[in-house]
Amino acid sequence: MIRLLADENLNNDIVRGLVRRVQGVDLQRVQDIGLRGADDDAVLEHAARDGRIVLTHDVSTLVARAYERLAKGESMPGVIAIPQDVPVGAVVADLVLVVECSSSEEWSGQVRYLPLR
Repeated sequence: MIRLLADENLNNDIVRGLVRRVQGVDLQRVQDIGLRGADDDAVLEHAARDGRIVLTHDVSTLVARAYERLAKGESMPGVIAIPQDVPVGAVVADLVLVVECSSSEEWSGQVRYLPLR
């Protein structure tokens, strides 16, 4: 199953919705693992070490740092960037598809934006 890491700025309604819809989803929140206030590099490094795809609303700086990791040849398990104006229900529906219908290998080195359509 895909492993996820919710960035500190991710809307918690998305986290709660995904947890309700996908029983046993492997999702950590940055603030729950001692990374509250950590910079993007620390978040991406933790994600790489733990094999977690990052979920974020930070569509500028975190995404840019992810591309920098790739340019340096560093591991980057994936980033799903979610603009703030996408409705929570649409985000949760797309994330259910991601979790249930894809594998971690498909996301490695990828930055994708929601909505998927």
